[in-house]
Amino acid sequence: MTNTRLIAAEILLQVVDEGRSLNDELPRRLKHIDPDQQAFLQQLVYGSTRYYFALDELINLLVEKPIRGKERLVHMLLAIGLYQLWHLDVAEHAAINETVEATLTAKKQWAKNLVNASLRRFQRERETILPQLRRTESFPGWLNKRLRQAYPEQFADICVQSNQPGPMTLRINRRMMTREAWLLLAIKEGLVAHSTNHSPVGATLASPAPVLALPGFEDGALSVQDEAAQMCATLLPVTDGQRVLDACSAPGGKTGHLLEKADIELVAIDIDEHRLGRVQENLERIGVSAELIAEDAAEIERWWDGVPFDAVLLDAPCSGTGVIRRHPDIKLLRKSADIKALSQVQSRLLDRLWGTVKPGGYLLYATCSVLPDENTDRIAAFLQAHPEAQEQPLALQADVDTEHGVQWLPQSDGHDGFYYALLKKQG
Repeated sequence: MTNTRLIAAEILLQVVDEGRSLNDELPRRLKHIDPDQQAFLQQLVYGSTRYYFALDELINLLVEKPIRGKERLVHMLLAIGLYQLWHLDVAEHAAINETVEATLTAKKQWAKNLVNASLRRFQRERETILPQLRRTESFPGWLNKRLRQAYPEQFADICVQSNQPGPMTLRINRRMMTREAWLLLAIKEGLVAHSTNHSPVGATLASPAPVLALPGFEDGALSVQDEAAQMCATLLPVTDGQRVLDACSAPGGKTGHLLEKADIELVAIDIDEHRLGRVQENLERIGVSAELIAEDAAEIERWWDGVPFDAVLLDAPCSGTGVIRRHPDIKLLRKSADIKALSQVQSRLLDRLWGTVKPGGYLLYATCSVLPDENTDRIAAFLQAHPEAQEQPLALQADVDTEHGVQWLPQSDGHDGFYYALLKKQG
């Protein structure tokens, strides 16, 4: 019989020690386990990834010697077991017994007593052990430091919100129905949902649901998209007949939203040809089309025909620190050095794509990051280098003051962390 906890530990090992992405590893493993265990596996994997730094510290308090090399799977089994006892509402005897059983399934008989003793010690002494933890927020040191420096007052809340699963938010296709009409339809289907606070086409579910169970999904009447991401198409000034560029477009949520918003000629670019296939699938489902180009958007000589765009959406590659609650492996996969490299990519994309904007046209710069290095600092540098660029005010309440643009931080039952800056080319 499949041991779900062992599979979770194997996935965690691949993420922590091999740098694999949950987006790659989890779907592959889900295909091979019983449907009634899939939700539990996801819960184990996402939760233990989310709290890995604290769990790692906890293991070091419970185990006399570090578990290294080819035995690291046992370390991950301990993390899975401790996560259950600490954070999940599961029967403690089942959490312990099944995790211990996983050591035998994994042919790690030597670890049976170690895992059993460690988990039972935590069960008995948790009230005295947990206060010893220094990294209860479970963020890597480098990110901890950057967030404290940037947001001394908001730091604690950013950590809390980033460690909570984000709500399931939908974008209603205004070409097919109004948000109000869909909310009424949802009530008839027994779904509980409410309108988003900022997006005019957003609705948030009280609890997640399978997409195929959502009325209108298969017909293209709605898409799954966080409210923060929905604001990109909402904030970019676009009207019928215009020529628009969606740079870095995969997986296509913002591409589809732009096409739902107005009758435009849209060019969508992404450097990843495989991910561009997902853009096509998403556009087909909602009944719209665009010119799709697999290319590095910064290499304009390779793809641009010289006809300027009325509007450009640059949802730039970034650290993803605003969406950790949806992708907790970001805390494990990102490194401090990545931020400088990403900021260079962001500046290059801004500089190159600015040349494709017609005089009087707009460029919306957006990231799902909360780090100033990738956001307001990039816009400040760009404005200094481009006197013809004029920052435009956004009718959007910021969660924290910034020199340029609007910075959102992750909110409970609300939007992800996101940044926006709207630039107009004078001329």
